[in-house]
Amino acid sequence: MTSRTSNVSSSSRGRDEPARPAPTSVAPAPPGKPFQVKLVLLGEAAVGKSSLVLRFVNNEYQDNKEPTIGAAFLTQKCRLDDKVVKFEIWDTAGQERFHSLAPMYYRNAQAAVVVYDVTKAPSLDRAKSWVKELHRQANPNIVIALVGNKLDLVVSSGVPRAVDAEEARVYAEEMGLLWFETSAKTGEGVSEVFTEIAKKIPFDLLTPRGRPNAITGAAGANGGQNSVAAGADGRVDLGIAGGAQAQSGCAC
Repeated sequence: MTSRTSNVSSSSRGRDEPARPAPTSVAPAPPGKPFQVKLVLLGEAAVGKSSLVLRFVNNEYQDNKEPTIGAAFLTQKCRLDDKVVKFEIWDTAGQERFHSLAPMYYRNAQAAVVVYDVTKAPSLDRAKSWVKELHRQANPNIVIALVGNKLDLVVSSGVPRAVDAEEARVYAEEMGLLWFETSAKTGEGVSEVFTEIAKKIPFDLLTPRGRPNAITGAAGANGGQNSVAAGADGRVDLGIAGGAQAQSGCAC
């Protein structure tokens, strides 16, 4: 806030009138605690879920990523006009063998990003099945964004588009979803996905306070608990109990 100074000079005041101190600037109030929002990424393998998260969290892209095993956990803050949202992001594996683990990641989630590949029509069908499952089993107030990724392949690499943008947009509108097309490689549209999700979160149902970064105590494969370990860069790798190897924080 810019400080306002008095326009009255000392010579125009009465001789006996005490000098008035100029108003001091007032520092803006520090923002309150962030609203913690659990967000899960869903979609079939190789649609670029982890690349989207990596672009959003670290603003970087890596070619030839290994598949995610189980899930990876990352966090990132998003500042709105008067609020700070801390996304707790669960990036789930797309392979069918990990499908049975998905409910413990989207349980109690406030938001979900369901990703498909704009160059692979079957990936949209798979995304639609995830949307149905979320509507049936997830938090009734969950904010869902349908995201068509790998737009760069269509725009600059000459790969034919397999999913019509208007078809996907109409479907999202009918299902009450947010809809975006993105390129994790170039960064196009990625930040908008998370910003628009943050704007749709029903904050009156949330409490801006810290809570454990956990999956609500859900058991992992074979009935064991998931083990979470923080890395030096602040990212967290999730190793599924029962022998699955922990994967680096972001992997396509």
